[in-house]
Amino acid sequence: MLELLKKLTNLHGPCGYEQPVSKWIKEMMIPLVDEVNVDSLGNVVAKKKGLKLGKTTIITAHMDEIGFIVKKIEKNGLIRFEKLGGHDDRILLAQKVQIRTKGGLITGVIGTISAHYAKFDDPKKVRNHRQLYIDIGVNNEEDALRLGIRVGDPITWYPTIDVLGNETTGRIVGKGFDDRAGCAVLIRTLQELQNYSISGEVIAMFTVQEEVGLRGAEVSARQVEADVAIAIDTTAVSDTPEETMDQSLALGAGAGIKIMDFSLIAHPAVKDSLVELAESKNIPFQLEVFPGIGTDGGAVSLANKGIPTGVISIPSRYAHSPVEVIDLKDLEASKDLLVTFLTSDQYTVFPFVE
Repeated sequence: MLELLKKLTNLHGPCGYEQPVSKWIKEMMIPLVDEVNVDSLGNVVAKKKGLKLGKTTIITAHMDEIGFIVKKIEKNGLIRFEKLGGHDDRILLAQKVQIRTKGGLITGVIGTISAHYAKFDDPKKVRNHRQLYIDIGVNNEEDALRLGIRVGDPITWYPTIDVLGNETTGRIVGKGFDDRAGCAVLIRTLQELQNYSISGEVIAMFTVQEEVGLRGAEVSARQVEADVAIAIDTTAVSDTPEETMDQSLALGAGAGIKIMDFSLIAHPAVKDSLVELAESKNIPFQLEVFPGIGTDGGAVSLANKGIPTGVISIPSRYAHSPVEVIDLKDLEASKDLLVTFLTSDQYTVFPFVE
């Protein structure tokens, strides 16, 4: 799982510019499924048919990561940028980034004043991202153009992934876990399904533009008829000591089973099924009520005539930053719960009223 996640997070794919991720995942899907297509937006839709009749299940994770886009090249070669997805301006300063040009990847850094100038500045001031700039090591606009930089080029955090502490912690830090970690869970799930005789059909959707309004999932889910859907995404834990944290979700406490967020009230029967299966298989889990987040599950649930939808959440610290932290045990628990759900014949219908 760790090696798979390394490959996924090294891919450059912010919102609307997921092409490298779509291409890579499509190639991964070919030996695992019966049919795989990439639609006009870039969503990868992979279908695996079972040997017996049964329900059609959507499993989905989004490929895009938050990022930026080149807005302007200043005369002195510094680059102004706009956001792709949700960022906290307080953490932008002095971060390494990677710009994707037609000629390749260019490393830059979001500039900040030297500590020696801090005494002349307002220490409480948080500069808006539009006041900031990216330094790519050139002296003028012409040099930036010679490097291949153009207005509209996509930008991500510089890719890194490391073990926190040492190997015994099981915790890793890097960029793009939201939601390349979910993509890793879907890929590993489809790999493990090769060992099972499943019923019905599993439709894996790797979607685009989730971070800017669940756009890819809205388009992708309309293309298929399904009986039930499970979205896989990260969720922000609340186990650190800031005064806003309520200690309701914790890193290392197992897969999150969503009850509600701002985009979705999980279908009660799907949520209950996930809880019962986790309990029966001793898969660690925690229940999630968190209105501060949304997932592709919200868009999928509204598709066609409505699809009963649940969400398995991967707990994460420091979301939407270059140093997101997840616990590999939570990642494995999320995968185990999804595999268990897909291979169980116990739940064939999902009534709202019994």
